[in-house]
Amino acid sequence: MAPDYELTDNPLRHCYEFHIDGYTPKVQYIRSRYGDIYLTHTEVPFALRGQGIGSQLVGKVLDAVSQQNIRVVPVCPFVADYIRKHPQWEHVVLRETQFT
Repeated sequence: MAPDYELTDNPLRHCYEFHIDGYTPKVQYIRSRYGDIYLTHTEVPFALRGQGIGSQLVGKVLDAVSQQNIRVVPVCPFVADYIRKHPQWEHVVLRETQFT
């Protein structure tokens, strides 16, 4: 089990990040003009894989956006799979999307 890492929002790079021993696992996002957030890509450096860091990262991202009352569009397959495995996060998922 991975230690409890601190989540950082990096709005200049459009991602939520952990900083671990010189590595930066991240979830990239796009914020819509409607206030929703599209989670587009999750990346965990090879050296850190298999330690539960990606799951902890996504869980903390969902917690952070939930606390801000932001709705999520899980474009990233890893994020979508995480939500399927943790149905307590379904309440943050946006059901309908506006592209106009």
